[in-house]
Amino acid sequence: MDLVALVEEIEMRVKYLPVRTAASLRGLRREYSKRLKKVPAEDIVKIASALIANRRVPRFIGDELIASRTDALATLDRAKLELLGSAISSWDQVDCFASYLSGPAWREGSIDSKTIVEWAQSSNRWWRRAALVSTVPLNVKARGGRGDAARTLRICKLLIDDRDEMVVKALSWALRALARQDSEAVRQFFKETELRLPALVRREVRHKLMTGRKNG
Repeated sequence: MDLVALVEEIEMRVKYLPVRTAASLRGLRREYSKRLKKVPAEDIVKIASALIANRRVPRFIGDELIASRTDALATLDRAKLELLGSAISSWDQVDCFASYLSGPAWREGSIDSKTIVEWAQSSNRWWRRAALVSTVPLNVKARGGRGDAARTLRICKLLIDDRDEMVVKALSWALRALARQDSEAVRQFFKETELRLPALVRREVRHKLMTGRKNG
């Protein structure tokens, strides 16, 4: 299979979609996932990497091509993930990367906690956000999460004093996702750290614990 030609084909299909909505783009991605079902996992990663690097299609198409194949996801080590994430520069790019790739890779043992800890200590706001969002797939059942308070709270503690808006919002998300699986662990963390938590996090997490919802 000519991988370069296939990447160009996907890019052209996206370019000439009559209506470019999330639903239509995701439908196109599903079409190619079916077509590429028997393509080796390593080639799936190459195709997705090229789509992401070329930046001619929404990032999530490449992320989902990998995420839809457990064998492709299993090939991602730290070096490959950091290459795939090297251009993340907005909250939506980070959230796709961490929700579909780095979080599941961490959950399944393809990367270790040291990697996520070092991202949490990065000077780059987007890698710090990626560290927090990577905890979400540990805890959300719809994303394959089984609950992992220890790993989640370790990253939350590292970033509890960070006041970058993008990091603060991700901290709230990480804690609310964990609350679905282990509300007691979040209550204890909240009790121990409430005075250090940003106001937005205190408000949203408290509401989640009280009502099960993010906002009123």
